Amino acid sequence: MIHELTPKPGEVVQRVLADLRIGLPVVIANGETGILALAVETASDDRMQWISKQKGAVVAITDRRARTLKGRVYDEDISRIRIPGDARPSWLRSIADPSSDLDYPMKGPLIAERTGDPGPFRRAVYLARSARLLPAIVGAPVADPALAAKSNRLTLVGPEHAAGCFRDTPRISCLATARLPLEACEDSRVHVFRSGHESDEHCAIEIGRPPRSRPVLARLHSACFTGDVLGSLKCDCGPQLQHAMKSMSGEEGGILLYLNQEGRGIGLTNKVRAYTLQDQGFDTVEANHRLGFEDDERDFRIGAEILRLLGFGSVRLMTNNPAKSRLLESQGIEVVERIPLAVGQTPFNESYLAVKASKSGHIL
Repeated sequence: MIHELTPKPGEVVQRVLADLRIGLPVVIANGETGILALAVETASDDRMQWISKQKGAVVAITDRRARTLKGRVYDEDISRIRIPGDARPSWLRSIADPSSDLDYPMKGPLIAERTGDPGPFRRAVYLARSARLLPAIVGAPVADPALAAKSNRLTLVGPEHAAGCFRDTPRISCLATARLPLEACEDSRVHVFRSGHESDEHCAIEIGRPPRSRPVLARLHSACFTGDVLGSLKCDCGPQLQHAMKSMSGEEGGILLYLNQEGRGIGLTNKVRAYTLQDQGFDTVEANHRLGFEDDERDFRIGAEILRLLGFGSVRLMTNNPAKSRLLESQGIEVVERIPLAVGQTPFNESYLAVKASKSGHIL
């Protein structure tokens, strides 16, 4: 009976993400050794100060953020920065958060750790990023991870959870389906999906009655609160959404996948942080890098799996992004045609669209 109640690896990972979001430390084990890790963004001053004073403590950040700070990267995709003895929580936060980089550019000298196992730190940074937090953690080695977790009532992430920490194939299930009359098409239905143990919900809006026997007109659309809901002029998302739905209503129907991947997968808070950096003169890609993220953190495999579950094997894809076509093809969904979406250009998003074309490969 006890075995049946034990959390599965994916459930443990979701517990860890919740702990990091509310500012609790977690223990990440690697065999008999491991680290005590705390997300810089949500940590209280006293917890962060305590961990930072432990022997071997570092602040671990992504290679993108490290290069922004002119720091060395010895661990491929992360850098473990030694914490000076007089470091205060404000200094640690400045390492994670680029909002004050232009006001206080000199944070170094930053000395990167080259010894020891970077694996647990890599997993900790990835977990912080998966929690939609700034990808930066304060971590310190612990000799007995199980004891450290038990004595402090903290969640323990062991090697057996490694697959849950990194991007394995998403497992999607449909939670609910209902008729949903829309302005674009009264004969529409909405399907709500969830991926594995995650809390994020994704929607598929079936407009009309598209047949499964022929390529369906489809759009993979990432949620954009500012564009889709508020009508932001900084992007072209809202007009693309409306144009796609209108086009689908005028044919045999179509399928709109509305994926909960705000801000290219970095979340609404980090997206608004990126807007602040753009106001300082950085473009979209540069802003993401300064925050410690990649150009695009989205996982479109979710969309491919939803299409498969709904019975669609081939699509006519409405997109300006050829990468979406390539990814769907790699997941077994045939893309018979790419249909451009040349809408939504404004004086406010000219540079944004130019960066999409020059750095992200969009065809505009």
